[in-house]
Amino acid sequence: MQLSRLAQVSQRVAETRKRNQKLDLLASVLAEAGDRELEVAVPWLAGVTLPARVDADQTSGKLGVGPKLLFEQGAVPPASQSQLSLLDVDQRLDQLRDLQGKGSSNIRAKMLGELFASCTAEEQRFLRGLISGELRQGALESLVVDALARSAKLEPSVVRRAQMLLGDLRQLARLTREGEAALRAVQIQLYRPVLPMLASPAENASVALGHLGEALLEWKLDGARVQVHKRGDDVRIYSRLLNEVTDALPEVVSQARALPAHELVLDGEAIAMRKDGTPLPFQVTMKRFGRKRADPRLTETLPLSSFFFDCLYADGSLLDAPTSERVNALRELIPESNRVPSTQTTDPRVAGDFLRRALEAGHEGVMAKSLDATYEAGRRGQSWLKLKQAHTLDLLVLAAEWGSGRRKGWLSNLHLGAVDPSSGQPVMLGKTFKGLSDRLLKWQTEALLAREIDRDRHTVYVRPELVVEIAFSDVQRSPQYPAGLALRFARVKRYREDKPPTEADTLDRVRALAPDI
Repeated sequence: MQLSRLAQVSQRVAETRKRNQKLDLLASVLAEAGDRELEVAVPWLAGVTLPARVDADQTSGKLGVGPKLLFEQGAVPPASQSQLSLLDVDQRLDQLRDLQGKGSSNIRAKMLGELFASCTAEEQRFLRGLISGELRQGALESLVVDALARSAKLEPSVVRRAQMLLGDLRQLARLTREGEAALRAVQIQLYRPVLPMLASPAENASVALGHLGEALLEWKLDGARVQVHKRGDDVRIYSRLLNEVTDALPEVVSQARALPAHELVLDGEAIAMRKDGTPLPFQVTMKRFGRKRADPRLTETLPLSSFFFDCLYADGSLLDAPTSERVNALRELIPESNRVPSTQTTDPRVAGDFLRRALEAGHEGVMAKSLDATYEAGRRGQSWLKLKQAHTLDLLVLAAEWGSGRRKGWLSNLHLGAVDPSSGQPVMLGKTFKGLSDRLLKWQTEALLAREIDRDRHTVYVRPELVVEIAFSDVQRSPQYPAGLALRFARVKRYREDKPPTEADTLDRVRALAPDI
């Protein structure tokens, strides 16, 4: 299979709005792939460049291609016709991963340039998005997994469950060709991390309980998701991305070793706390996850606490057990001091009060969970719903980037800024393309083009006259932006045409929302 075939399908998927049509396009190309090609095509269509093999010294699978080097490939003239197969490109990417030592940067730049020179314009676009991790085609991993099931004429739930337990798209592709029996034979194993179950947002407690009925409510901690695997004293910890982080979290290891069960797999959060028991900002916790090994000074000054909310294995698998049974196992095995606070109710008033207490304690919000649901790892379904209190700011639009896929031709990704009181000038705080309807995109494009002052290949810069109300979860430190701050999970709520730019929020207001930064 040629790279051009995958690039063409990726573009068509990006231009298609209906999920079923996306599935048909993806399933069609996956059915055409040979066995080895399928192991490349599945992760690539999900926007992931996985190594063909992982050696003992190749734990990350990183290509070593940064934004600057990738940007430089935009000047490489494309080939006039397709000449690369999937396996050719996969081999070249593995060669990039293998480069180390003196002179490797120059060799990497040369090899990457040769690769892009061998690509057509369409292949260059696909490869650039794949390597950057920004393949905006509207095909998330869950959709590609369902397309893989369709291509093999298998029940999607069987393929999803195998992916949940494997966490490896190449291995999943291989087993899918072996058939349903091979997929059903996959079971949870200690020290092979499981994709975490995800939650969907709910507007309020009444909506959540109206959907779930009686539900388990838990505080939603703003820590780092961890999955703890334990057999006796052998404890290993995995991050949300399934990377092993055991050596960086010695106190979490000690906490897990003290638990009574011999074999356990727990889902929870590691979080840095103040002395008064309130949580420190998310980015403070993440300082501990940026290191392969714990820094003794950081361990002493920034200790982590672990809190668990689900039990996936307790001397046997609990994945297919309902939430109520898994929570009972958790309560029997884990002391209250290591459990996320929880309650059960059908009453929106009780849920609202529970949410208020979680927010007062400094946490993100509340999770509402179906008591009957099994653990659907890696999927964002309706069995887990999250209730959060979003902050809002009135910010200025400084620029916007042209959209791709179905947003092609519209200005989409907004550059957002707050006014610096010391200079009176707007300072950028981040970007967002979320929360924009087609109608708003059309209006926004016309309004911004009317205020254009400059542009480059991807971005239109505008007079900072439009005020937009932005909802977000919190403020975090960011060296990427001039103020050193950025908004987390930002989305457009509405444009404030009633407000002049002089009434936009200032940096002082932003800093007041993050006193610890």
